[in-house]
Amino acid sequence: MSDANTDPPVGRPLLIALTGGIASGKSAVAELFAKLDVPVFDTDQIARDVVKPGMPALGQLVAQFGAEILDAQGGLDRARMRERVFSDPAQRRKLEAITHPAIREELARRSRAAGGDYQIHVIPLLVEVGRAAAYDRVLVVDCPAEAQLARLVARDGTSRQQAEEILAAQVSREERLNAAHDVIENTGTLADLRGFVATLHQNYTLLAQQLAAS
Repeated sequence: MSDANTDPPVGRPLLIALTGGIASGKSAVAELFAKLDVPVFDTDQIARDVVKPGMPALGQLVAQFGAEILDAQGGLDRARMRERVFSDPAQRRKLEAITHPAIREELARRSRAAGGDYQIHVIPLLVEVGRAAAYDRVLVVDCPAEAQLARLVARDGTSRQQAEEILAAQVSREERLNAAHDVIENTGTLADLRGFVATLHQNYTLLAQQLAAS
């Protein structure tokens, strides 16, 4: 765990990026921070919000990929979109060129409105998209790959092969840990997670208040 950090300017919250591999336990950790009244923003949810019917990003996607990406209600058929871009890097880049700026803009808007001593921004692909440097600290939820695979199969009903392919498409565990300032080893119980989050909450609050007062 590294303590290297760039001090944020006075007058804004300390920004913590929460990341981890799929099925590592990010959502459980985010919920525990939210229960402590910490502003928590999940970019997966924001990604869904910015492509709702009537949003500019959805219109851009239809213009780029065609109306076949829509479901019967006129919303984005996310499963069909995933299938289209999963194994096609060029198509995925076109998708990201539309959605990523919209997600960042909406995240920034919500962050400004929320305030707080510090905030948690849940960004599953933080390392993949090169956004780690935009944050004051990076918190990684980590667990062995075998545990991820077992959770993914149990949670989503995917096959073992599909789960392995999903993990292979993400950055390695080592790359993610190399970007971390703080790490939660999610190999125990929910009570263990509560303890980790409680300690980090104290540390983040103290750090944010000390910086605000300096």
